[in-house]
Amino acid sequence: MRFKFYIILYSLSSPIQSVSRVAPAYQKRLLKLGIKNVRDLLYHFPFRYDDFSKIISIVDLKLNETATIQGEVTEIENIKTWKKKMTVTQAFVCDKTGMIKAVWFNQPYLIDQIKEGSRISLSGKIAFDGVLFISNPAYERLPPAADRQTMDNESRTTSDKRFAIRDLRHTGRIVPIYPETSGITSRYLRYIIQIILSSCFIEDWLPQEIKKSKNLPDLNEAIKKIHFPDSFQEISRAKRRLGFDELFSIQLVSVRQKFQWQKQRAPGIEFNQPLIKNFVDGLPFKLTDAQRTAAWEILNDISKTVPMNRLLEGDVGSGKTVVAAIAALQTAFDGKQAAFMAPTEILARQHFETIKHFFSNQDLPIAFLAGSDCQTNLPRHFGKKEIIEKIKKGEIKIIAGTQALIQKKVEFKNLALAIVDEQHRFGVAQRASLQNNISRIKDDSPKEIPHLLSMTATPIPRTLALAIYGDLDISRLNQVPKDRKEIITKIVKPAERQKSYEFIRQQIKQSRQAFVICPRIENESNKETGAQIFSDKRKTAWLETKAAEEEYKKLSKEIFPDLKIGLLHGRLKPAQKQKIMKEFSAGSIDILVSTSVIEIGIDVPNASVMMIEGADRFGLAQLHQFRGRVGRGKHQSYCLLFSQSNSKDSALRLRALLETKTGFDLAEKDLLLRGPGDFIGTRQSGLPDLSMASLTDFELVRQAKNEATAILSKDPELKKYPLLAEKLSKFKEIIHLE
Repeated sequence: MRFKFYIILYSLSSPIQSVSRVAPAYQKRLLKLGIKNVRDLLYHFPFRYDDFSKIISIVDLKLNETATIQGEVTEIENIKTWKKKMTVTQAFVCDKTGMIKAVWFNQPYLIDQIKEGSRISLSGKIAFDGVLFISNPAYERLPPAADRQTMDNESRTTSDKRFAIRDLRHTGRIVPIYPETSGITSRYLRYIIQIILSSCFIEDWLPQEIKKSKNLPDLNEAIKKIHFPDSFQEISRAKRRLGFDELFSIQLVSVRQKFQWQKQRAPGIEFNQPLIKNFVDGLPFKLTDAQRTAAWEILNDISKTVPMNRLLEGDVGSGKTVVAAIAALQTAFDGKQAAFMAPTEILARQHFETIKHFFSNQDLPIAFLAGSDCQTNLPRHFGKKEIIEKIKKGEIKIIAGTQALIQKKVEFKNLALAIVDEQHRFGVAQRASLQNNISRIKDDSPKEIPHLLSMTATPIPRTLALAIYGDLDISRLNQVPKDRKEIITKIVKPAERQKSYEFIRQQIKQSRQAFVICPRIENESNKETGAQIFSDKRKTAWLETKAAEEEYKKLSKEIFPDLKIGLLHGRLKPAQKQKIMKEFSAGSIDILVSTSVIEIGIDVPNASVMMIEGADRFGLAQLHQFRGRVGRGKHQSYCLLFSQSNSKDSALRLRALLETKTGFDLAEKDLLLRGPGDFIGTRQSGLPDLSMASLTDFELVRQAKNEATAILSKDPELKKYPLLAEKLSKFKEIIHLE
């Protein structure tokens, strides 16, 4: 009987510098891949696999097949090709059935690594140039144990084959291919990962009962098989375990947050049916069924003393504001305060104007607060200090504003409902500040926090909603008013640009208006990398502004010199933005050239054309948001997409926009096209790499949520699961659910 002894040298937290055979030069290169310790390396998963597991005799090789042959090197040499100025390395390899030539291009160093007389394993595609040869194959020298078995494949036993596979890294098996960087190849990563796997024990933190009920492998096995699988079934099994781990970790954070949230107390807001019915009946439009359902869910939530934590997600033009206004109205008439916080002054002011319009027949004090600007719907003008004082005294019931609402000097008397629009644009601390800093209870009664309603105009695929927003209750507005016309969307070829300009001119002759959106561009004279540029918000704003300014000049002087052109971008002062938007809304500006600042919060019913330059530079959700800025009136509207890219991926994405009309369907397509990591921006949000988690697998997400709920329900502090508690603690350090 043979025994193998393993010496445990590394833990997951061991720094990469401690790993033997990782020279300082490689340590620096690994850092470019985000690999700082052993865990980072083992969780640097392959993005695909090459199947080199078919080991056959040379005599049985066929043209165009991918296979592995194993034999002896009888000859190897470098040949200079003067015509193409490259080095060709060619070797002849034989087994008991025949001989074949192997060819590598521009790899002259191989002659020092592959010696005549050595046993070798080669994997690659069989090509033909007068005779069959194996082109640019992966290679590795055969270890002594396999050396004795490789020459006669037909005589091998099953156990012999498995033994040989375990000894191989780069050939003769399913071979992992990793994300790489300069100086770090998949070949090197396989080499170093295999060394670590033989010297590292990974403690499994997932409770045994969950592994058993979900038929999940141990963590050690999953990590080993994701890197060095013996079959594609093992890869699927490992991916399912590692995907479940990430989803389960996220759900533990979400469910615990939800449990802790529900332990707090909020003011109950009594439902006033006559009030709400009169308001809804008095609207100039009929609510959709989705709006009625969402409003009822929210009103039901805020009537309880358990704090509401609900996300209202709606497609472009689905009417989120009126749903939120119903809740704000109920809150105000119950003697309490409601606040709308938006990420931009344009959107905050839009909310103020819309609410003011909705409540024009109500005796309801409303205020707007943003930076140095402020306003109310009261008969006489009040300064900022006076408005802040009225908010503090509770005299103003509904307040719309930007982050100015969470300044220390702004206090609320009895804020009961906090509404955060485009909530993903605020940080966790900012949202918490809106809730925690506004309820300053002076007496000894238990502190109450406001109900929280988050809103987003970016529809979220249902699997992501369940996975990422597991602590929230979700209401969906997936309908738009029945009288709204479908926006005609077209991709405009470069040769048709002039026709598009003429079309816009015809629309303006019919008293319509148009938007022209400019993408972020990189200044060609700037020698910094894109990553460096875009890490600097001020420089990014400058580049966006530069693009818009250049487009403004071109349209004003060359294309539409007889029309009134406006320019809007993020670097303008609030008063300038407000002036331009007022002029555009009033119809005195024909064409508004803008950056992405108009993505949300702009409502100009007379605008019928949305022209988007460099459409390939925007995400699908953002393009859908731009498209939603038109089509808000009775006129037929159009969205014209100009692309600067010839790539198939860009064309596929833009075609998806043409074929898909609703934001929810588009979100599902965007998830499939870009994958979960790009869709939710994991690098920016702090979420771990979700490449292993099948976020399109609703059932796996559901199972993770159910298991997290079950385990926290019976053991909220995880006292019986110390490894799980430790894992959760570490996981919370790297994650913040936006």
